[in-house]
Amino acid sequence: MTEVLDAPVGRFTLGPDGEARVSSAAAVTEQAPSRVVLVRPHQFTPNPETAADNSFQQRILEALLPSAARESARQVAAAAYAEVTELGRTLERLGVGVDIFDDPTRETPDSVFPNNWFSTHPDGTVTLYPMYAENRRAERRGDILAHLQETCRVRRVVDYSSAERFGEYLEGTGSMVLDHRARLAYACRSRRLSAGLFSEFCHDFDYAPVLFDATDADGVPVYHTNVMMSVGTDLALISSEMIRDRVQREHVLGVLRDSGRTVVELSEAQVGSFAGNCLELAGTEGRCLVLSTTAEASLTAQQRETISGHCTLVPVNVSTLEAAGGSVRCMIAGNHLTLR
Repeated sequence: MTEVLDAPVGRFTLGPDGEARVSSAAAVTEQAPSRVVLVRPHQFTPNPETAADNSFQQRILEALLPSAARESARQVAAAAYAEVTELGRTLERLGVGVDIFDDPTRETPDSVFPNNWFSTHPDGTVTLYPMYAENRRAERRGDILAHLQETCRVRRVVDYSSAERFGEYLEGTGSMVLDHRARLAYACRSRRLSAGLFSEFCHDFDYAPVLFDATDADGVPVYHTNVMMSVGTDLALISSEMIRDRVQREHVLGVLRDSGRTVVELSEAQVGSFAGNCLELAGTEGRCLVLSTTAEASLTAQQRETISGHCTLVPVNVSTLEAAGGSVRCMIAGNHLTLR
């Protein structure tokens, strides 16, 4: 039985109509967080500033826009709002603590992906990150940081965001996949990850860097590591075929296996369906792997069987939000902090 922490955290909203309510909580774990932060957009639209290097976003936009043109922007925004709301409800039913912050503005179209601008760590650290797209930098919100400091034991805040002035970027747990248990940081090179800043982060946080190159079949670099791989407590999903260099590929797979993970290989097509963009969470009944219905439908029977041997598969429909080039993992900022 998972211990329920003694200090509840409210669900927060912005705006005059926002009402707070208490969400459930479960014990914090080292790798699979039992609390999360979500940002719910009121004016959702795919971000034109990120489409240039996000091939996932480009492909989906081509399919979405003809149908979106037949709908009002209000209907698309309402669907995105509903998807975040339902994701939050699903996680709460699992016993995961959920804090939702609303974004009523049009200025931050990618605010639904908060894991890129901040991360939390079991040692009580909150980290802020530099963002590649200029219109994403306004996603960093003082109210979210203040909420974490008020409700959790925050020992320090480490802020790398000033690196934006020098053209260096490190987009949080989008550009890095962190293994908190084995102190490993996996990252593929892209415009959104500067190798020097990644090295600095690993030094500051005592992670061993695992840096590699990954591309799609057309040679386009994978823009975020967390679309092609996920690391849970004892399970890892990865599309190693997207690491084209054999030596790098064998090294990454070897590190994953040496860290005690069962490795589930994904195809590039499955990555295109966001099968790699999933996250292990700790609910009151055990660990679960949360992913989109698009991702879950792409899995083979053998993959489902292997994953289910380690955690429960929990698919959630976020098809509207996937038009922005990210899926369930991108939408969830894990909260590894201890509640007060």
